[in-house]
Amino acid sequence: MGTRAESGTDERRGVFDGDCPARSVLDHVTSRWGVLILCALHEGPLRFSQLRDGIGGISEKMLSQSLRVLARDGLLTREVRPVVPVRVSYALTPVGRELSVPLRATLDVIAARLPDIQRAWERTDEQRANG
Repeated sequence: MGTRAESGTDERRGVFDGDCPARSVLDHVTSRWGVLILCALHEGPLRFSQLRDGIGGISEKMLSQSLRVLARDGLLTREVRPVVPVRVSYALTPVGRELSVPLRATLDVIAARLPDIQRAWERTDEQRANG
């Protein structure tokens, strides 16, 4: 009997194959910082400093790396304005915007259900402690 993954369309099944190129895009989008960057840009273009300041805990190095990878994947653009000082802003492409919608919905569900999630953590921790 096949799994649900095996019964999907060829396009969807591809991500379940280890060598599918879409797997790397999935990794980039669903990474810790990828999700937050795409969601932050959902409302409109932001400068590097706005992204850094708006995403708690991200280092400049990780932000730079993540922006570079997401731009390479075609999910965001980097616009350089030739003014003094130079202004660089990042914006979602149509594909990035399409991906940001379900990601934002996921974050909304997590935020709304966080008390339930925390109770589940507590129950699990109690069960482990009590053997």
